[in-house]
Amino acid sequence: MLPAFLPVLAAIAGVVYSSWVLQFLIDPKLDPVNGYVSELSATDQPYHGFFSGCDFLSGTLSIIVAAVVLCRLRPRGWALVGWLALLLFGVFSISDSLFAMDCAPNSDPTCALRERAGTVSFAHEFHSLTSTLVVTSGIVSLLALTIAARRYGRWPVLARWSWPVMVVETTTALGTLPLMYFGLMLGVMERVQVTVISVWLLVIAVELYTGRRRARAVFRPVARPGGPSAEREKATTR
Repeated sequence: MLPAFLPVLAAIAGVVYSSWVLQFLIDPKLDPVNGYVSELSATDQPYHGFFSGCDFLSGTLSIIVAAVVLCRLRPRGWALVGWLALLLFGVFSISDSLFAMDCAPNSDPTCALRERAGTVSFAHEFHSLTSTLVVTSGIVSLLALTIAARRYGRWPVLARWSWPVMVVETTTALGTLPLMYFGLMLGVMERVQVTVISVWLLVIAVELYTGRRRARAVFRPVARPGGPSAEREKATTR
């Protein structure tokens, strides 16, 4: 049986991963329509430590959740691919927080000029790769666990809710490609992607919680007629 703290960690990871919504409360200067979510973590931003810390925490918790499931359940096939992808999602999220951008190119013209001139740091340039890997691993986890849930019939919550989540995430990811060409509304599409991944982590949390309840129901001792448990049950009903 999986430990009781695991659904809590998955839920916290999902909530923390959507920390970008606090932009409208504490950092309204960045462009939410065309600016990337990662710009909130740029080192020249006033709350970069908070947003980077949220990515780090979400990634760490995702690694713990995936590692415990892999060790306890030892999944195979598509399930193995899905949980490994979730673990990599956590690793790349931590990398995303460690390799923060120097500045916000979509909100700061000077930063955009620095990018074109190639005077930004290695971390700034490497951040594009880590961000891509975060999204990719999240989509792979969603796709693989959706297939596993529907094929093996082991995770009813994932089988029911992961399919629409996967459709939204995949559609959003594909819709980003033409927007990248025109350079329009990239911030909106990325925020939708991040939100969908947060929802995915919450779906995993619900599945882990209900799965634990199902396991407890299976292994709950049945009272035998005339036994101690039956006597206690009679006493409570008198």
